[in-house]
Amino acid sequence: MEQQFPMIQVMDYEGCILMPEYRKKITKELVMACYRHLIRTRMFDRKCVSLQRQGRIGTYAPYEGQEACQVGSALALKEGDWLFPTYRDHGATMTFGHSLKHILLYWKGRNEGCIPPNGKKIFPPSVPIATQLPHAAGAAYAEKRKGTMNAAIVYFGDGATSEGDFHEGLNFASVFHAPVVFFNQNNQYAISVPITRQMKTKTIAQKALAYDIEGVRIDGNDIFAVYFETEKALERARNGGGPTLIEAVTWRYGAHTTADDPTKYRDQEESKRRRETTDPIRRLERFMKQEGWFDEEWVQNIQDEVTAEIDQAIMEVERVPEANPADMFDYVFAEPTWTIEEQKKAYFAWERGGTA
Repeated sequence: MEQQFPMIQVMDYEGCILMPEYRKKITKELVMACYRHLIRTRMFDRKCVSLQRQGRIGTYAPYEGQEACQVGSALALKEGDWLFPTYRDHGATMTFGHSLKHILLYWKGRNEGCIPPNGKKIFPPSVPIATQLPHAAGAAYAEKRKGTMNAAIVYFGDGATSEGDFHEGLNFASVFHAPVVFFNQNNQYAISVPITRQMKTKTIAQKALAYDIEGVRIDGNDIFAVYFETEKALERARNGGGPTLIEAVTWRYGAHTTADDPTKYRDQEESKRRRETTDPIRRLERFMKQEGWFDEEWVQNIQDEVTAEIDQAIMEVERVPEANPADMFDYVFAEPTWTIEEQKKAYFAWERGGTA
C-alpha cells in the first residue's frame, strides 16, 4: 500500500532539480524569499534555546532541522487563510506574519503571545497533542459555508496520528469536504518513541485512504517540494477538491524540548550525518550556488538584519512585566466553573503562605 505514496522530491541533496516541470516556477524571487525565511527561522530558534538556558524564557520546543517544512508551507498560504500551529511551529507562524515579540511573550507565559497580528488568522499554539486538527477542520468548514476562497492549514507531528483527535479531524473534514490541509511533520520521534513503535503502516500519507482524501508524501527538507505540494493542496481545497493529508518526512536535530535529553534515546551520529547531507538550508545553498545566486555579502546582510530584529524583540519583551501565575485560572472557560474557582482560591491561599 505504501508504494502508492512515493516520496516526492523536487530537489535532491546536492541541490539539483529532479522534476523539470517545476524549473520555470523556481524563480530567483521565490528562492531569495525562501532562503531569507529559512535563515530567519533558524537564527530565532537558536536564540530561543539560548534564552531558555539563561532562564529568560520558559521551557522551549526547538524545531531546528524542520525549517523547510514550516517556511515552505507557510509561504504557500494566502492572506485570508487559517494557520493552526503546535508548540513547535513558530517558524511557520513568523513566516506567515506573527511577530517575534509575540512569540517570545508566549514562551514567557504572557497571554498576549497568543494574539495574532490584525488580519491574521493564526490560532494559539496547541500544547495538547492533536486537539488543533478538529479546530482546523471546523474553521475550514466555516469558510466553505460562508462561500469564501479561504483555506486552512494545520500542523502536527507523527505522534499526533496516535490520538483520537487525528481521526476526528480528518473524518469531519472528509465528510464535509472542508478546505483544509493536514500538514504532518514526520520528524520520526514522538518525544522518545520512534515511529516504528507508533504505527504499523509504512507511511503516514497512506492513512488518507481511510478517509477517501488526497494523501501526499514529500521530502520535508526539500523546500521546493514543500512549497509546491502545499500550494497545490491549498488550491485544490479552495476549488472544492476537499482536504489533503501531507506527510513531510523530516528530522529534528535537537531535543523534544529544552527539558529533554535526546542522547538517552537517539543516536546523535544520525543527526550529525543529516546536518551534512539533508539539511534544508545547505541544500538550498547548493542550488543557489549552481544558479549563481548565492552572494556572501547578501547572506551577511540578512544575518545582520535578523540579529537586529531578534535583539529588538527581546528588548521589548523584557520590558513587559512577568506573567502572573493566577492568570492561568482566567482563560479556561468563558464563565469560571466551581472547580476553577476552588483551585484559584487554593492557589491564593498557598501564595499567602497558608493552606487551602
